[in-house]
Amino acid sequence: MPLPDGGVLHVYDTGEGDRLAVLWHHGTPNTGAPPRPLFPASERLGIRWISYDRPGYGGSTPRPGRDVASAAGYAALAADALGVGRFAVMGHSGGGPHALACAALLGERVVAAVAGASLAPYGAPGLDYFAGMAASGVLSLSTAARGRAEKERLQESGIPYDPEFTAADLAALHGPWSWFDEVVGAGVASGHAPVVDDDLAYVAPWGFEPAQVRVPVLLLHGGLDRIAPVAHARWLAVHLPAAELRVGEEDGHISVLTAGDEALGWIRERAGG
Repeated sequence: MPLPDGGVLHVYDTGEGDRLAVLWHHGTPNTGAPPRPLFPASERLGIRWISYDRPGYGGSTPRPGRDVASAAGYAALAADALGVGRFAVMGHSGGGPHALACAALLGERVVAAVAGASLAPYGAPGLDYFAGMAASGVLSLSTAARGRAEKERLQESGIPYDPEFTAADLAALHGPWSWFDEVVGAGVASGHAPVVDDDLAYVAPWGFEPAQVRVPVLLLHGGLDRIAPVAHARWLAVHLPAAELRVGEEDGHISVLTAGDEALGWIRERAGG
């Protein structure tokens, strides 16, 4: 899809007419292909998936310096191009903040939001941002907080990232959520630049306040998550005006998505029918 500034946004659409649209926001590093493991539930519930590759990933033009809030503009342009008026948003991991951006900034156009394993804003008052986070995540995001040059050097150094997945995560990744092999592989193929842009955006001002999110929000989080510790979800639950928090105490960062079917049912109820 051509953008007004001359760039391109790579958009996805399961193409199912006037069904309720849910706009998927992907994590880091992924591409925006809609979550295939949730297709059976979405078919049963009459849900159409739309999504896009964040700038720099897949087929979308890079936009260095983008903030989290920019997701709202890209989402609106994609929905307009696809003839979608109102829609819900759902994001996982790094897609969580981007989904919340749409909920905050697109007004009544967004009917509900789901954020799974989401980070909270960097520097959020009352949140120890790095407590409970895997050492690799602390290194990655604390380096991003020191600026682009240092983050680029870290990405280019080849230091491996250990997400410290739980047993439940590994079971999910060897089951239906092996789908991540495809989207992570495609995201990595885009190179270091979009990962740098993502991490810089997570630790910079997001461009909106959680208090601006007035639509219903479902927060899904794993109690054993070491990539985005559950304290982030607990902080968001307090600071989002209409949030419901569901914690899978034995879940990690990936296995929390086994509640995705229920989350889609929650969206369908909030959207009416």
